[in-house]
Amino acid sequence: MKHLQNTKAAVETPVIGEVITLPPVQVRRRAPAFARRMNGFLQQLIPAALGLGLLVLCWQLAAINSKGFPTPLSTLESARTLFADPFYRDGPNDMGIGWNVLASLQRVAVGFGLAALVGIPLGFLIGRFVFFSRMFTPLVALLRPVSPLAWLPIGLLLFQKAEPASSWTIFICSIWPMVINTAEGVRRIPEDYLNVARVLQLSEWTVMRRILFPAVLPAVLTGVRLSIGIAWLVIVAAEMLTGGLGIGFWIWNEWNNLNVENILIAIVIIGVVGLLLEQGLMLIARRFSWQDK
Repeated sequence: MKHLQNTKAAVETPVIGEVITLPPVQVRRRAPAFARRMNGFLQQLIPAALGLGLLVLCWQLAAINSKGFPTPLSTLESARTLFADPFYRDGPNDMGIGWNVLASLQRVAVGFGLAALVGIPLGFLIGRFVFFSRMFTPLVALLRPVSPLAWLPIGLLLFQKAEPASSWTIFICSIWPMVINTAEGVRRIPEDYLNVARVLQLSEWTVMRRILFPAVLPAVLTGVRLSIGIAWLVIVAAEMLTGGLGIGFWIWNEWNNLNVENILIAIVIIGVVGLLLEQGLMLIARRFSWQDK
């Protein structure tokens, strides 16, 4: 009985132990959304600014060590004069830089558009059907490595004019990335998708429209992005040889007039326009990419 009372007392008696003091918890507050965006912007801007600064420094050193090579400041002054009126007209062979860029973009649009109309369906056929793959794959492998300027005389012989010949050169050079990427995208479609189509007895057109095209769209857009870069690259060289209105011929004409500053300005313009074209297509590709959905 006494043992039970002692046990009960032990249970009812509170045990006073040592109090452990924990250090205060520091709560890290997240930076505001604007500050985070500004930080990310600065992380991208600073390296880009350093890269441009290095380019300008090398440019200045080249101007110092090379006779007749323009400095960045002299080129900037020429750019101010050039862009003061980029769309002037003083005859068919004397137009502003703006008209020359638009003429080149028009040729690129024609050649690139025809390449897309032919290349994307051809890529679907090559990737979907073994017969077409065995038929066209050797031709693609044979013609794809040919230099773009090697096609220009063929275009001049076929069309007897410089304008269709330039678009033809862009077409034949920009078609291959779209064909290859589209065909590879079709080949990588999971076999389960096609098995479901067979079970449902879908027509080939329905398979193309409802299964193949949505699944292959990211690969198609990748090929389109590569092709537009090639098209813009080729047009400058083609216009140097064919003449007429265009940024390539404008560069050649400025070289004949020994206006090196304008040539450097045209190089920057070509780079900026090509970058804008590629970035625009990259935005479209991200919009339709499965990974971003």
